Amino acid sequence: MSTTRQDAWTQDEDLLLAEVVLRHIREGGTQLQAFEEVGKRLSRTAAACGFRWNSSIRKLYKSGIELAKKQRKDAKRSPNVKHDANNQGIEPAYIPPVKTKEISPPVLKEVTFEDLIGYLNKLYDRAQNSTDYQESLSLYEQKMKVLEQKIQDITAENDRLSKALYEMEHDYKALIEIMERARKMVVLKEEEFAQKVRFQMDRNGNLEKLDK
Repeated sequence: MSTTRQDAWTQDEDLLLAEVVLRHIREGGTQLQAFEEVGKRLSRTAAACGFRWNSSIRKLYKSGIELAKKQRKDAKRSPNVKHDANNQGIEPAYIPPVKTKEISPPVLKEVTFEDLIGYLNKLYDRAQNSTDYQESLSLYEQKMKVLEQKIQDITAENDRLSKALYEMEHDYKALIEIMERARKMVVLKEEEFAQKVRFQMDRNGNLEKLDK
């Protein structure tokens, strides 16, 4: 059983990772195969090797990657001819000699993430190759600012309408109370008037007021 290391990468390990990846590109292999090879040699996961390559190492070896791809194409065209970068007048990317350290891995079950590595690499390549990524991000940020301003405006308008509604309800209740008092006063006056004035019908069918 082997241990999966999670400590910091050393310069020698970075150089080994670059050398193996460039060799696989030159020989027609895949980056995943290179990550697996380096992972076995350094007791790291293929996922850790892939992340290290994509996040830190790849940008340092752009010329080396282009040269390795060109050599791979040349080898496919002329499989019986051994191509040498110096004979083609192309200066190869400088890769310092790698001195690997003997590592005694601790005992721990290793977990492989081949499918995850492939998926992460595709996402990373898409992000790297997208020319309008920053423009889209800036556009979304502008839209978010506009929406935030709209939310603030709507909140302020809601507060204003709530205050106006409260004042209208207060005024309505006050008006109802005034109308109720007025109605009671009218009823009282009518009752008082009815008690003070009395009428009776004469022989001809006319009403006449009676004195108390």
